[in-house]
Amino acid sequence: MYLDSILVPIACGCILPITLVWLNVRQKANENQARTQIIMAALEKNPNMDVEELIRRMSPKSKLLKEKLLALLRRGCLSLLIGIGLIIGELFMAYSGGIKSKELAFICCVGVILIAIGIAFLINYYVGKKMLAKEMEAEQKNLQDNK
Repeated sequence: MYLDSILVPIACGCILPITLVWLNVRQKANENQARTQIIMAALEKNPNMDVEELIRRMSPKSKLLKEKLLALLRRGCLSLLIGIGLIIGELFMAYSGGIKSKELAFICCVGVILIAIGIAFLINYYVGKKMLAKEMEAEQKNLQDNK
C-alpha cells in the first residue's frame, strides 16, 4: 500500500516530465537531421544552388503574435475549466462521502492550482493583447503586403 502511494507521484512528478522533454528534444533533432539531408541532396544534384535561399524556405515558419496570444487564451481556458471541473467533482465526492478526506484535499489542491494557472494564462493573454496591439497590426499589414 505504501509503495503505491509513492510510485504515482514520482511517476507523475519526475518520470513523465523528463520523458516529455526527451521526446521533444528528439523530435527537433530528427527534424533538423531530415532538413540537413534534404539540403545535402539538393546540393549534390545542383552545386550552383543558392543555399541561403533554400535554408530560408525550409526553415519552419515562426508563429504570428496573434497565434501565440490565442495559444495563451486556449491554455488559460483549458486549465481554468479543468480546475473548476476538479473542484466540482471534489465537492460531489465530498457530498456523497465515497472518498477519503486526504484524497479530497489533494484533488482540491490540484484544482485550485489549475485554476490559478488558468487565471495567470488569461491575464498574460489580456495584458499581451493590450501591449502588442500595434505590433500585431504591423505584422498583419506586413503579411498582407507579402501576399
